[in-house]
Amino acid sequence: MVHTPINFCPRCGTPIQLKKKFGKVRPVCPSCGWMHFADPKVAAAVLVEQEGRVLLVRRVNKPFRGLWTLPAGFVDAEEDPASAAARECLEETGLTVRVTRVLEVIAGREHERGADFVIVYAAQVESGELAAADDADAADWFERSNLPPLAFKATHVVLEGRDRDGLRL
Repeated sequence: MVHTPINFCPRCGTPIQLKKKFGKVRPVCPSCGWMHFADPKVAAAVLVEQEGRVLLVRRVNKPFRGLWTLPAGFVDAEEDPASAAARECLEETGLTVRVTRVLEVIAGREHERGADFVIVYAAQVESGELAAADDADAADWFERSNLPPLAFKATHVVLEGRDRDGLRL
């Protein structure tokens, strides 16, 4: 069974029905024919390296509260993903960064509120003072040989070349 928060057609207000369309069960309006296609959630992250260390933030929210991750967050509608990654870094660390290139695109939603795709960019610090904010309660630099407990598959993939369960990718 498909769970959808959509109960009424956004075009005409008719209660929606679940019907098999294009290979999946989807919310469909029996009156006007409107059909809901769930769009993937996209997040963007930055890998910032400086003097042999990587920039990480400690999560304040569930899931994975208290674990460390790359500065990251969701891409807003009509926002360039590279700009979103830089914005999230500024919000979480106080550092303005310049995105230099795409490092990795990682697919697979880890939890109900998570992203379907994480685009990870390399970035360089341009200015600012390191200070945790937004949904991070700490921000710091770590040597790859001495990483703290990490959250999220994307963080593990980028920093260790392995998933959260320790399996080499």
